[in-house]
Amino acid sequence: MPRERIITSLDIGTARVRMVMAQENRANDSLQVLGAVDVESMGVNKGIVVNIDEATTAVSHCLSEAEQMIGRPIESVWVGMSGGLILSQMSKGVVAIARSSGEIREDDLLRAVDAAKMVASPPNYENLHALIQGYAVDNQIGIKDPVGMRGIRLEVDTTLIMALSSHRRNIQTAVYRAGVSIDDIVFGPLAAAEGVLNQKQRDLGVALVDIGSATTKVVVFEEGNFIHAAILPVGAEHITSDIAIGHQIPHDLAEAVKIEYGHAFSSSVSKKDVIQLSEFDETVPETISRREMAEYIEARVEEIMDMVDTELRKIKRSGRLPAGVVFVGGGANLSGVTDVAKKSLRLPASLGYPKEMVPSGDKVNNLSFATALGLIHWARERESIGRLKAPFIRRISGGLPFLKKIADFFRL
Repeated sequence: MPRERIITSLDIGTARVRMVMAQENRANDSLQVLGAVDVESMGVNKGIVVNIDEATTAVSHCLSEAEQMIGRPIESVWVGMSGGLILSQMSKGVVAIARSSGEIREDDLLRAVDAAKMVASPPNYENLHALIQGYAVDNQIGIKDPVGMRGIRLEVDTTLIMALSSHRRNIQTAVYRAGVSIDDIVFGPLAAAEGVLNQKQRDLGVALVDIGSATTKVVVFEEGNFIHAAILPVGAEHITSDIAIGHQIPHDLAEAVKIEYGHAFSSSVSKKDVIQLSEFDETVPETISRREMAEYIEARVEEIMDMVDTELRKIKRSGRLPAGVVFVGGGANLSGVTDVAKKSLRLPASLGYPKEMVPSGDKVNNLSFATALGLIHWARERESIGRLKAPFIRRISGGLPFLKKIADFFRL
């Protein structure tokens, strides 16, 4: 009997490379996490691959640990892309229904989406996703699923998410050289949203904010549809730098102190609390004020929230998302982030933990694994409806078998 297929995700971040392996349990319709691995990232700056050799080494290291953990080779991965410049724009696709019966079928929907994707993209950009907002049949709008309906004209409204071609190709190359093929490349924040947001939140209106090491990613949903995305040039690493400069201590020490004692809401920290730095480094006998450190953290987190609010203002949603803001990413592990968010954004705020998944250890419950876990949900949903349709796969002659040959070449 063939073994059940393992779904593997790969999140290549600025600070860490993360991989999650999971298997679908069809008996109870759940996902069982088989293992999770994270290693130090190399060759990546602000989510962008800047050194392919170093990035390949980091991915290879992560892959080796993952294969040892589950005791079998990994042949393909779903990859999250969260850095670089991302553009989005609305596009409409229109097709005629040629059947004499006028019945609309699945292939008509795909033709309409392909028509929407024919819009000219800016130089050096290409489509990463075509997100369906709704259909219209013979000018009857607001249709979610027109399959089975009858008409002569089918329209689809989509939001196209476009990424820099060079950035996507560099990710592909690093992964192929590590010896695995690619199932799909997914915009990371969309994948994270898939893993932590429920349908009610998407319907009411919600923003997912992923505070990474070097950048903060924002995606917004309303009435069940994606409506906005942004990548902000500030992340948790900037908080660490503020602490290092403010207290005149080494960067690595500042990171360790931040993780152990950091708090983003300074008014909840006593002015009398002090931190013994010798607890982290015996050669550093000084103490620092925990309240003062919290003030440094709060100032930077407030800056991030102001930038998030600026994005919400662009789409006229500032203070107007009933389901509030959900935070993921390593930076969201800081105590008090949601308190600052409630104050700055005037919205409900919460942390986003994975849904409908049987974990394997505490590691995957860390907010930094949101994208890697979300990719598993994304893959399960797409595979269950038989739609492995990443744009770059469709344009390469030979499809997935061809990509497998490339991966096999690099594995030699």
